[in-house]
Amino acid sequence: MRSTWDVDETGVMCLPSGRLLRGRGLHKPLASGATPDFALYLLGQRPAPVEWEARWVPWPDFRLPRDHGDARDALREAWLRSEKERVEIACDGGRGRTGTALACIAVLDGVPADKAVKFVREHYNPRAVETPWQRRYIAHFTAD
Repeated sequence: MRSTWDVDETGVMCLPSGRLLRGRGLHKPLASGATPDFALYLLGQRPAPVEWEARWVPWPDFRLPRDHGDARDALREAWLRSEKERVEIACDGGRGRTGTALACIAVLDGVPADKAVKFVREHYNPRAVETPWQRRYIAHFTAD
């Protein structure tokens, strides 16, 4: 049975394939209701332990991931798992790194890289993806 998010829940973004992901800022309290089955945490330092399966990608605030290969692998894992699981993508504020990751996952789902920032801003948060280098990272992120 598929375990998924409520499409109307705060932070939930629907990809063109119908897969749902939740973006979140970790500085905000966890919303009531369902918890993630899997979470991808994009932080400069290791996150606190959680009750669900999680993966940490070292990614300093306002920057890019420290290891691009590891980030690509983690983003692909999140996209694959979102087909049948509740997947959460989170950083401290929930906009820059989270928006960048969601845009890259949208590329994996078929959104053209040059349209991914616009897609995430329309379907997740209008202030997602905060820096020019984050936009450039997305522009060069491919689904290959």
